[in-house]
Amino acid sequence: MPDKLDNIRRKLRFRSLRRGTKESDLVIGGFAEAHLRDLDEAQLADFEALLDQNDQDVLSWVIDMKPPPAAFDTPVLKMLQNFKKKL
Repeated sequence: MPDKLDNIRRKLRFRSLRRGTKESDLVIGGFAEAHLRDLDEAQLADFEALLDQNDQDVLSWVIDMKPPPAAFDTPVLKMLQNFKKKL
């Protein structure tokens, strides 16, 4: 039987693969595919907070076009930035 974190991961995976822009689907969805299973509960909450934001804002933070607000400048965002560099 799936536990609480497995349910959260499934929900976040779905949301991250259907962002609305191809770039977001590739970067955010690709990150989710590669890393969601390794994130702990706090990191999953940080990732969900990013998914609640506008795609253009998140992508601008990921590619260092704009500095993120302090609330979103988390280790998960750093992981996303590093993941994007590998694409």
